[in-house]
Amino acid sequence: MKLTKVMGHRGAALLAPENTLASIRAAAATGVKWVEIDVHPIAQGGLIIFHDHTLERCTNGFGNTLEANLETMLSLDAGSWFGAEHDGEKVPTLEQAIDCIQALGLGLNLEIKYEDADVERVVPPILAVLSERWQDNDKLMISSFNYEALQICYREDKQRHLGYLVEDVPSDWLLKLAAIEAFSLNCYYAVLTKQQARAVKSAGYKLLCYTANEAHLVERHWDWGMDTIITDDPNQFMHLES
Repeated sequence: MKLTKVMGHRGAALLAPENTLASIRAAAATGVKWVEIDVHPIAQGGLIIFHDHTLERCTNGFGNTLEANLETMLSLDAGSWFGAEHDGEKVPTLEQAIDCIQALGLGLNLEIKYEDADVERVVPPILAVLSERWQDNDKLMISSFNYEALQICYREDKQRHLGYLVEDVPSDWLLKLAAIEAFSLNCYYAVLTKQQARAVKSAGYKLLCYTANEAHLVERHWDWGMDTIITDDPNQFMHLES
């Protein structure tokens, strides 16, 4: 799988309301070739593109995201909080997001956003949608902070490209990456050290860092071996792709 140096975060979260089709299109308009979005399970088996555990920040709804049903989610305004030009923007389903991303020719880093114990129930339906709708496995990464979710992905299909998401790099990172034949370690740029970065690269893994929105913040990270920056504003980094 070939990654580019720049990946849009939640589409392009500084350019349009995050995790919406508008945000994905805004990312594509910058010239970026990959986007990261969050898939979040909801009631009755629904799968939406959404980050938060509650609805208030990014919609005109309220309550726990996990408890919302699909009809409710699709009725919400997910854009007006960002700006009047996005009034009426909807929360997309996983299927809608996949179709949009593929139509734009983008690669997808799909983060599984789930922390509860019954992850065995949540992951297989996500993989089923991907198997049915996603066409090019070399343009797909599945990532998660939930290591068990990645273990299930690996068990179900060892050809998937898996990214283990962390904030601080844990002491057992190498064992965990090896156990799922991971593609990458995806970590928070501000707490990454040069020693950690070099170790990840020496072990043969890709290194993705989130979420820097100004180029000067990660100048040294490229020297350390960082492969890709995940950013809310791809425009700040597109000069690196030329």
